[in-house]
Amino acid sequence: MGATYFTDPLIFLIDSVFSLYILAVLLRFLLQWGGAGYYNPILQFLVKITHPPLKLLRRVVPSVGRIDTASLILIFALQMTSDFSIRLLLEGGMINIGALAITSLAQLVSLLLNVLVFSIFARALLSWANPGTFSSAESVLRTITEPVLDVFRRVIPDLGGIDLSPLAALLVLQMAKMVVLPPFYELASLIS
Repeated sequence: MGATYFTDPLIFLIDSVFSLYILAVLLRFLLQWGGAGYYNPILQFLVKITHPPLKLLRRVVPSVGRIDTASLILIFALQMTSDFSIRLLLEGGMINIGALAITSLAQLVSLLLNVLVFSIFARALLSWANPGTFSSAESVLRTITEPVLDVFRRVIPDLGGIDLSPLAALLVLQMAKMVVLPPFYELASLIS
């Protein structure tokens, strides 16, 4: 009783703080990759809260083309630290680093897919609710979703003003979660 009384809130706190910061770094990465305008207040907020660790990492980790590798390494390191801390509290003792790395990678892929699904869904809702209006949130959603939706627009023919690319993207992203993630978790369980 005593261990779980303090352990559960501590795990919740660790998971929440790390998850929110990982999400902030991931959103910054996606917005920079998508070419978001720097003067967007949401991007400015993300830059300010993620700048200190990224500034240090960028001294040793160069970008590769348009890919900010420092952000990707920071996201992975934060996810591994979070998972390690939680497993240490739950299990104690030895933790298999290989299994931890694979599980952390799977969680990050899942987060990326969830961010894309949520962003596409939110953008579709905003386009129905307030068509033709501009806001910082709509700009962020467009920057995140446009690279994905463009792929589907090239494949799906124009149907007289009805854009089915969000629906197709949502279906494919959900299928990707079902196909891509289970092998990661199975491999992690085999290693551990």
